[in-house]
Amino acid sequence: MHLLDQKILGIAVLLLLAMLVLAKRITTGSILDEPKGNLLIQLVNIFNLFFLLVVNPAAAVLLIVRSLETIDPTHVVVHAPSFLVALEVVGLVIYVAGFLLMAWALLSLGRSYQLGGTAPRHSDVMIKDGPYGLIRHPMYAAALCISFGLACLIQSIAFFSVFCIYLVLILLMIPLEERGLQQAYEKEYDIYSQTTARLIPFIY
Repeated sequence: MHLLDQKILGIAVLLLLAMLVLAKRITTGSILDEPKGNLLIQLVNIFNLFFLLVVNPAAAVLLIVRSLETIDPTHVVVHAPSFLVALEVVGLVIYVAGFLLMAWALLSLGRSYQLGGTAPRHSDVMIKDGPYGLIRHPMYAAALCISFGLACLIQSIAFFSVFCIYLVLILLMIPLEERGLQQAYEKEYDIYSQTTARLIPFIY
């Protein structure tokens, strides 16, 4: 027994993606940005764009036509109905929370938004409100929520592997990004970093 019909889940994924694209367009004035910086920064940003704009829509379409489980060789069949429902509930909550967190972060950044790892411009102000009042990297946290939530929703080892790759890349990226922010905002960023967690509020 599944919590949601696959077709409904696929439509919900497309609607969440459309909401995020609209939020990005309204707040930053663009939909796609050209990755810049060193190899790691470009890799993280390309991976992020590919996951959000290719993998998620493809998964949604396959869910709508009820073909994802047959096409994905790493799909895990869960025989315990109660565990399956619990897994899907957790996945759905985390997945939706990831999209809402990313939209909230975009709205908070506005025109100060730049791709991860990019040094702040002289005109950018340091954002400390909204989700940035709780964690320093809400967009990375959101990306991790989306990838982990989707893996739980569709019970896929391949998608869980995507989450693991995301996690490693983001953990490598954060120190680079924080060095750039510290150079740009100096003492203000030092004080801010002492009062906020990196990815998980009050924990890390």
